[in-house]
Amino acid sequence: MDLLPQLDLSKIYHRPVFRSHSAEDSHQALSRAITHHQLNWGRGDVSTALYRRELNRISLMILSYGAEVIIRPNAFKDFVLVQMPLRGSAEIESDGVGIHLNSGEVAVVAPRRSIRLHWQANCEQLILKLPTELLRQTACQTCALSHCPSLGADCQPWIDPVFKLAGGIAPQWQALLQQMLSLLSPDQARELHPSWINQFEQTAALFLQSHQPSVLERDNQGDEDSSDFNQMPAPFDTRLTRIEDYMRSRLFAPISLADLARVAEVSPRTLNVLCHRHRGVAPMVLLRNLRLEAARNKLISDPRASVTEVAMEYGFGHLGRFSAYYRERFGELPRQTSLMRH
Repeated sequence: MDLLPQLDLSKIYHRPVFRSHSAEDSHQALSRAITHHQLNWGRGDVSTALYRRELNRISLMILSYGAEVIIRPNAFKDFVLVQMPLRGSAEIESDGVGIHLNSGEVAVVAPRRSIRLHWQANCEQLILKLPTELLRQTACQTCALSHCPSLGADCQPWIDPVFKLAGGIAPQWQALLQQMLSLLSPDQARELHPSWINQFEQTAALFLQSHQPSVLERDNQGDEDSSDFNQMPAPFDTRLTRIEDYMRSRLFAPISLADLARVAEVSPRTLNVLCHRHRGVAPMVLLRNLRLEAARNKLISDPRASVTEVAMEYGFGHLGRFSAYYRERFGELPRQTSLMRH
């Protein structure tokens, strides 16, 4: 069975970064383009080629070495790689977990300690590079922590060091991938609004995060708690209204997932399932959205309010992150809302 989807990769192939028959030049160029790494050459002729295009924050690359290679990159923390052989095969070992990747199969790689890649001769791969900051923006929706670290540097938006997308969901990822390719403009012109592309990139990031095997297993185990729902003395809507009222009464105060679970009188896991089923988002995302709406109302109604003061007032200690969340939610920056008053 041919697993390779029919993708239009022409817009990437039209942007070569480099081509080389030199092992040394290839190593140096790839270290600059992707990440520092050790590179050992095996059988076959060196015929390296790299093509690359960018959306807002996601890089799309096509890479081939010609020869068989073993690659040992430094364990990367600032990004996650999605790899799909267009031809040939490869093996990946990340933090002691190993997989074999055939043509058309998709692997997601996020090592914390060590990684080893073994590409067979004449292997060519489509590679996506997703920055960790993008993943942090969607991490709340798959997080099982009882206390949210406000998406700071300690937030771990990824769980599994390497995994393959299951065959049943691979077509959905391929459809997302084809749409991503269609968003690439044929030239340098920006025809689509960056905020819309940013929203699409977050959708792609959330798709990959939510289909990690450990997340799927955790959520399936969560379904075993369905007896909790049946034993609830209060209806779902009553409990959700209760926690939303609690959130609105404490928009200026720190709130954890454990706090919300106590108010709803359920476990944090059950509350997470409840919010996803009936509000479409995780509890902490629901809280953030309520705070953003309150901040927007304040910017519109109070001519004396500054963006910085409003961000701090509603619990957003990082102004840049507040602006990013705000634009994602309302399609404009806080200062643009503020200018509407004048």
